[in-house]
Amino acid sequence: QVPLVESGGGLVQAGGSLRLSCAASGRVFSVNDMGWYRQAPGNQRELVAVINSAGTTNYADSVKGRFTISRDNAKNTVYLQMNSLKPEDTAVYYCNVRGRSRSYGYPGFDVWGQGTQVTVSA
Repeated sequence: QVPLVESGGGLVQAGGSLRLSCAASGRVFSVNDMGWYRQAPGNQRELVAVINSAGTTNYADSVKGRFTISRDNAKNTVYLQMNSLKPEDTAVYYCNVRGRSRSYGYPGFDVWGQGTQVTVSA
């Protein structure tokens, strides 16, 4: 089992900033892709940003230039720095981590965080 713990959501005014974090714990052998997704009411879950083990990043067009994804490999933690927030960024944000477990045979895992609410007021 590889539980994820998210933190950092909240309520902020438009133009403000928030920083989300997501830590993977348990029997982690290696971590590959780490990403952030979001889901607003009535919408499908969508990719916000992803970072691979080499540090290569990919962003949704709607957040480019405003959000920055980063990771701390020693802590198996991924961050999302969100600046210049807009009301349309309001959603539940989920982290996703893929890697291999220390269990016998080093099976792969693909796990999701519990979600953290981000609300941006106009």
